[in-house]
Amino acid sequence: MALGEKMLGALNEQITMELSASHSYLAMAAWFESQNLPGMATWMQLQSLEERDHALRFFDFVVDRGEDVALGSIEAPQTKFGSALEVFEAALAQEKGVTVAINGLYTIANTEGEYEAIPLITWFINEQVEEESSVDQVVEDLRRAGDDAQVLLMLDRELGARQGGE
Repeated sequence: MALGEKMLGALNEQITMELSASHSYLAMAAWFESQNLPGMATWMQLQSLEERDHALRFFDFVVDRGEDVALGSIEAPQTKFGSALEVFEAALAQEKGVTVAINGLYTIANTEGEYEAIPLITWFINEQVEEESSVDQVVEDLRRAGDDAQVLLMLDRELGARQGGE
């Protein structure tokens, strides 16, 4: 069964949004590398890969439904930041934007009777709870750390211990 025009358009927009998030996280990783914070850079690189995987989940769904994937443009991400906290605040804002978009997909699926998309979208709804929570925890840790370089280095090492796929 083919996807309706509204659902297909929204899924293609989501693919582009996930790829844009991946691009953004890679730019954040580069900034952390320039600041000699390799653990945070690694965390962001893994996050970039995860967002690409998310795009591919949507991509595969669209293809499996016999539809054409239409990738949109991706703007250059922010590359200059004032602090690690600023980077993670930007990451949190990005995740919140993705959550809004995914919730919108769920609304479209229900409204348009695109019930086959609901299991996929429900997985993403649950994933976004985890995504926002993990980034929010880092934001809170960095806020508590303030200007304490020792705590920043401790957090850098902790975030660098992240394994892929988390």
